[in-house]
Amino acid sequence: MRKAMPALFLLAAAIATGACHDTTHDGAKTEAKPVAGFVTDTAAFDTFIATHPTPAQFHARYPDVQLVTPDMVTTMEMRSNNSRYFPELDKDGRITGGGFR
Repeated sequence: MRKAMPALFLLAAAIATGACHDTTHDGAKTEAKPVAGFVTDTAAFDTFIATHPTPAQFHARYPDVQLVTPDMVTTMEMRSNNSRYFPELDKDGRITGGGFR
């Protein structure tokens, strides 16, 4: 029984430090599939924006939604189909909020 003690200690240490954590299915590390079309699931969209994505990550996730950054010229016609998003960007260029117009 004394020989089993070091193995139990190592197992307990591995569990306590997270060494046994499976990171292959970690949601933060996996890329989600692109969402085709315009935004219809606004809750999922808000959750995505809360991760503060870069414009490139936004385009990868929502390729059919026009991202209008401050350096772009665009018309101001009214769109009610969530097809054009005007982001608020932080100093690093990450999207922190915004709105559809």
